[in-house]
Formats: sequence, structure tokens, C-alpha cells
Amino acid sequence: MRLTLIATLVLAFAPFAGHAQTAYRTPPPELKAIADAPRAPELSLSPGRDLLALIAQPGLPGIDVVAQEELKLGGTRIHPKSFSSSQFVFGDDLRLLEIASGRELRIDGLPSPLSIASSAWSPDQRYLAFNQVEPAKGVNALWLVDVGQRKARRLTTRGLNTVTDRGYQWMPDSRGLLVSLQPTDGGALPSSDGVPAGPNIQQAAGGGQVRSLRTFQDLLGSPLDARRFEHLVRNQPALVGVDGRVTTLGAADTYTRFSVSPDGRMLLSERITTPYSYLVPYRMFPRVIEVRDLRGQLVHTVATLPAVEGLPTGNDAVAEGVRSVSWRNDAPAALVWAEAADGGDPARAAEVRDIVYMQAAPFNAEPQVLARLGSRYRGIQWGRGDVAILNEFWWRDRHQKQWLIQPDNPQAAARLLHEGSSQDRYNDPGMPVMVPDANGNAVLLTSSDGGSIYRIGAGASEEGDRPFLDRQSLASLDTTRLFHSAAPVYEMPVALLDADGARILTMRESPKSPPNVHLRATAGDGKLTALTRFPHPTPQLADVQKEQIRYKRADGVDLTGTLYLPPGHDPRRDGPLPLLMWAYPREFRSADDASQVTGSPYRFNAISHWGPLAYLATGWAVLDNPTMPIIGEGDAEPNDTYVKQLAAGAQAAVDEVVRRGVADRHRIAVGGHSYGAFMTANLLAHTDLFRAGIARSGAYNRTLTPFGFQAEERNFWQAADTYSAMSPFNHAEKIKAPILLIHGEQDNNSGTFPVQSERMYAAVAGLGGTVRLVMLPNESHGYRARESIYHMLAETHDWLQQHVQPRQGAASAAE
Repeated sequence: MRLTLIATLVLAFAPFAGHAQTAYRTPPPELKAIADAPRAPELSLSPGRDLLALIAQPGLPGIDVVAQEELKLGGTRIHPKSFSSSQFVFGDDLRLLEIASGRELRIDGLPSPLSIASSAWSPDQRYLAFNQVEPAKGVNALWLVDVGQRKARRLTTRGLNTVTDRGYQWMPDSRGLLVSLQPTDGGALPSSDGVPAGPNIQQAAGGGQVRSLRTFQDLLGSPLDARRFEHLVRNQPALVGVDGRVTTLGAADTYTRFSVSPDGRMLLSERITTPYSYLVPYRMFPRVIEVRDLRGQLVHTVATLPAVEGLPTGNDAVAEGVRSVSWRNDAPAALVWAEAADGGDPARAAEVRDIVYMQAAPFNAEPQVLARLGSRYRGIQWGRGDVAILNEFWWRDRHQKQWLIQPDNPQAAARLLHEGSSQDRYNDPGMPVMVPDANGNAVLLTSSDGGSIYRIGAGASEEGDRPFLDRQSLASLDTTRLFHSAAPVYEMPVALLDADGARILTMRESPKSPPNVHLRATAGDGKLTALTRFPHPTPQLADVQKEQIRYKRADGVDLTGTLYLPPGHDPRRDGPLPLLMWAYPREFRSADDASQVTGSPYRFNAISHWGPLAYLATGWAVLDNPTMPIIGEGDAEPNDTYVKQLAAGAQAAVDEVVRRGVADRHRIAVGGHSYGAFMTANLLAHTDLFRAGIARSGAYNRTLTPFGFQAEERNFWQAADTYSAMSPFNHAEKIKAPILLIHGEQDNNSGTFPVQSERMYAAVAGLGGTVRLVMLPNESHGYRARESIYHMLAETHDWLQQHVQPRQGAASAAE
């Protein structure tokens, strides 16, 4: 009987018993060249707005780098040797660029090999600090560039702790930095002999209150985890002068962040306390928020907060008590924070949802009420005593407001600057322009007469995105357009070089020209000067054809997509091509907002290994980012008709590319990453539009994310039918087209556990479907190693060729 049972099990699993580890593969040369294409440097504008720091970005790291020791604790990933957050790509060159002359300046004395994790200008621009991190060697060092002398030197011999933040920030006087050092009394990382001391236990007290808790990854799982986490997070605050002198501030502790008051006399600190939670990341652990002086002595306790192990249902839910504590940037030492007036519960009726408070040092007076809001506080852009912009937002209906307030006179009536849907891109007024003040704090840029502010926006329109720069009067609130990008280029303002916007920096690009920094005059002849000349990273595909296409869903919703064809292909002459459609659904509360045109036909054709465009090099047509809106107006929930709307969007896209003659119905594949992978599996289960699918790092069974996912607010028990209908795992028997599942074995994204792909594979295989599962070792939600990217490209190429591309000499299927 026992032998019979075993034999039955073997036979049952025989069709999909091909589990094996194989060597990494290399894709065809044309795809490999795209993975190895050079990357443009990262740019950082100096406080004086006359220099740019250019930090070169290297190619993909090897699997030996990505496979370095990495601990997953408290919802984060840590390189234990270097006491740094997990990172695998570092800047490998640093140079300066004079904006006035366009001259590049080299720097002497840089470490070799250079490995920059982050950088920061001093407020007076005399120095540029950077963090040199080499995880394998245990290096986490603070370096300083003397800008005038163009020389670099290491500032301290003690290593930084950058597990929870950058680990350093400039003091307002530019004479030193506040740093988080690795403590000298920490000892060795706690270890285990492998023998458990007892079971790991969790218990809930009950009480009947429903609390939503998202599915987090990398949580603490044992007392040993907790000890290791504490060992790695614990840091010693200190002041380090530009001369290298170190002054410690109090004792080492589990600090997770510091910020210096604008006057440089006080420190706002946050430290986590026990008991640590096994249910949530460290950002939701119990914590104490305090103000300390420059000796590290306690001045004022702002709040002592419990762990946040769940919230009321809804994406507008927040924790009770103090939150979003920060310094007011334009005052010497004043704290600002928000507190929920509705208990943090969006289901509770309330005219006032949040109250914003302000309290100045020495913190012995009662806090002032800065604002009472009908929705949730979303931060303040500070300017001066009579000018600041306060933001509020209600996620449920996507409604946002911007208010002009007078922080020195809280009793003065606020003036409404903007109100509308956050999804209404056509009427977005743009983001206020911020600049560093003399202390290095970001404040609103005001015109030389003090009467105006500036805004930079994407400029969404029926013509596509056309970025703009506006000046807005603080008296009338009227706007004057100073710059507007125009065809046939895409030009985004990135910085104003003077208070009146006469000279600006822009990033200018076109379909065949990569983004480069330009100096533009906004008045007169509009003189334009190129400051950088980054080359085309994939010149072999410079002549790719791109068109922004527009079409309608059956219910009248306008849709947009970007259609790409290989260089030289003429559909009338050459006929249709196999086509890969790559998308990511998004939820909307308005059909009008969902119908707005997205993207621009004039942006650079950036061919990356990550998205679908790489396959243009192998002769495929690509429909990239066709809009797949899931709409719920009024009281209707978008996801209650998710499958119907998704299928309708896909049908419209397929009909359009077939109508244009660039594809035939029988040679179209669909793919996506994360929520796009979820979409892919659903489209294969509920339509017969596609010959094959590519699903990377997705979630397929929504009962494994029972307290919400993506934009879904309701929990499984409130919307069980919706969760079931949306889960392609529940409909795996309908997936007849071949599906390739790719997933990182160490996925850290909420909800997309690797088991999601493993169980989806088992379901499709067990039900007789054609499916392949590729699990990438040491990879997270986004794949990082060169070997992993090569393998992903090779697998995808082969899957598309095998299941969509007809055999050589075979006729195309008729429509």
C-alpha cells in the first residue's frame, strides 16, 4: 500500500518534475550589448548653482558582488561587515563641471577603487563630502573633497553606520558634520550555535478591533535576529570637523535618524526601543523622538510612541499620536508635526482629520496650531515667515489641496493655491522650486523682489508631456510662463540659476539624442548652450522608430501607448512583426483622468535591458506602457471590475496594433514586472489575445496578501469575491498559452514572496499548462547581477522565439 502511494505521487508529479539548477546563460550578442551599455553619470548641483558634481555609474555588478553576505533583519537588508544598508552599485568616478565655462575639473587623491554610496555639498560649497563603501572589505568611510584645491582626503579613521540613513549631514556653518559612527564597544556580531533555546512565540490580545497589516518581508524571526539587528543598528552620534577632529555626543544607542536645527544648536533624534516587533519593519517599532544639544544631552522629549502593528482599514489610515516630525527650515529651531484628529481612522466621520502643530525652542510654551485639515498632512515647503506652502491629501478620492500660509502668523487665513485630483495631470500646477539657503536647508525660491515663487511641471496635455517653468505671484496667485518645451524635443527645467529665472538649467533630449544638461536663457533670444555631451548608449538602435499612439477602449475611455518598431522596418513593405506588449495597470477614480495622454513622443529612446525595448534588437515590435486603467467612480471600487476592465484595455491595444498593420493577432506576447506580472497571468487566464506571457516577480494568489495590495484598501474578508476573481492562481486551469515565470529568490517587496511564483508554477504545470519557472539566486525584487540580467534576457528571448515567433519559412497566421 505504501509503495503504491509513492508510485502514484511520482506519476502525478512527473509532468513537471524538471527542477534543476543550471549554469547562467548568455543572451544573443545584440541583447548582451544592451545589458552592457554605458550609463550616464548622476548629477548634483552645488549650493551656489555654478558647479555640477558628476558621479559616474559603473556597469552591472557581478554575481560575486551581489552574493556577498547580507542579513535580512527588521524589514531591511544589511551588509554586516560595513554596517551599511544593502547596496551593490556605487559611483566609480567623480569630477566637477563649471557651468559658466563648461570646463571639467578633475580631483586628486580619490580612493582607488572609488566606490561612492552618497554625497553632499557643504552649505558654503567649499567641500563635497562622500561616503566610500566597500561591503566585502568592511569599509564605510567618510571622505571630503576640498573644492577649491580639488583634492580629496579621508576625514575619519572610524567607520560610519549607514544602516538606517545616510550616516552624515553638514552642520549649517560648514565647519563640520554630524555623523553616525560605528560604536567601539559593540563587540562581535551575535551568533548561534545552531541549538534553539526554545520556540518562537507570537500572541495577539484580541479585543475585536480590526487592524490592517500589510505583508512585509525580512522581518525579525527570533531573539537572535533581534540581538543581531540591535548590534548592527546601534551607532555613536558625533561631530566631525573639517579638520578631522571627532567629538562624540552622548552614548551610543539605536538611533535611526538625526537632523540638525537650522541654527545648528540642536539635534532632532529618533531611536527605536524594545520590545521589537516580529510583525512590522523597524520603522514601525516603538520609538522615542527627542531634541538634544550639541553635547548629546536631552533637551526635550517630543514623543514616546508604541509599535504600530496594524492600522484601521483604508489607505488614509495613520497611527495615532505625533507623526512627521521635522524642523521648520526657515526658523532657528522650531518643530512641526501632525496628529490625527480622527483617531487615524478614515471610516470615522470627522470634519478635521489632521492638526498640524508648531513649537519653537526652548519648547516650554504650548504648541501652536498651524493648520486644521480636512484630509491628511503631506508636508510643507518652507520659504519665510509670511510664505510657506502646506499640502494635504485624501487617498480615497485622490483629492489634494495646496495652501499658502504664514507660519509666523498662524491665525492669518490660509489661501488656497491649488485643489483637484492628484491624477489630473493636465491641471497639475507643478512643484514649487526649492533652493538651499545659507544653512543648507531647502527653502522656496522667491523672486528678487520677494513677490513670486516658481513652479516646474511635466506639462501633461493632449499633445503629450511638455515640461514648463512658471512664475507665480504671491499677491494675485496668477502665473506667468517663462519656458515651455516644444516639439521636436523634450526639455525639462531642473534648476534656476538666479532669483528671476533669467538663466535655467534643463535636461534636453530627443528620440535620437540622450538627455544632456543645457544652459538656457529664458528671455531675449533664448540662448541655449550644451554643458554635457553624453553619448548615445546604444548607437546600434539609434534609428528605432517610435510613435505615441492613441485609441479607445470599448466603453469610450481614451488610451495611450508608445509603439516602437526596429530600425528600417516598414509595415506596408515588410508586413507585420511579432509584438511584445509590456504594461502595468493603474487605478483611477475618474474616467476623465484615466483618459489623459501620458508620456511624450519626443523623449529619448532609452533602450534598457530591464523593460521590453531590448527585444527591438532581435526584430520585435514593442507596445510599451499601453495604459491599462482600472476605474472606479463614485462609490464603485475599481477592483470589483478589474478583470473586465483589464481585458477591455488589452483588447483595445491588440485591435489597434493589428489595425495599424504592425502585428497580427497570432503573434503577440504580453509581459510585465511585479503588478505587471499579475496582469500578465490574468490576461492569459481570461483572454485568448496572446500567444505567450512573461511574468516577472509577481503575486498571483491574493489570499497571501489579505490586508490589501497595490491600491486595494479592503481586506480579504471585506471583499472575498474580488480577491478571488482577481487571483490568477484561482483560474490557473484557464491558462493555456505558455507562461514564463521569473522571480528573485530573495524578493524583498511587500506581497511578492517567491512562493507566489513557485505555487503558480505548480498550479499551471499540474493542470497541464506550458510553464517554465526561473528562480534567480541572491536576487531581490529588481535583479542586479550581470549574470542574472544576462540569464533573464536569454530566457525571455528563447521563450518568445519558441512560442510566438513562427519557424523560419512558415507563413504568418492570418488575422
